[in-house]
Amino acid sequence: MIRKAFVMQLLPGNEEEYRRRHQPIWPELEEVLRKHGVQSYSIFLHPKTLQLFACAEIESEELWAVIATTPECRRWWNFMQDLMASNPDSSPASLPLEEMFNLPQVV
Repeated sequence: MIRKAFVMQLLPGNEEEYRRRHQPIWPELEEVLRKHGVQSYSIFLHPKTLQLFACAEIESEELWAVIATTPECRRWWNFMQDLMASNPDSSPASLPLEEMFNLPQVV
């Protein structure tokens, strides 16, 4: 299992709309994420900076990369683009984070 973490930027005044659009995410997008090895995916909001901290547990980097090529993901990016900092291709502008510490899950 690979853990990924990254930050994105929410635009001011969009906190509630961002939350609403994720309650729940589209079933077809969830299906794409699961089909491509995403075991868990959480996004947290820093209320002062409006940074979105995302963390995901994935099967492989290759499967993760394929998600961005799916029509469902592209449609989601277009749907969310007005709420957050985005790249020219509508993908969320994001910065990967380096893991510095992890307390493993006890099984």
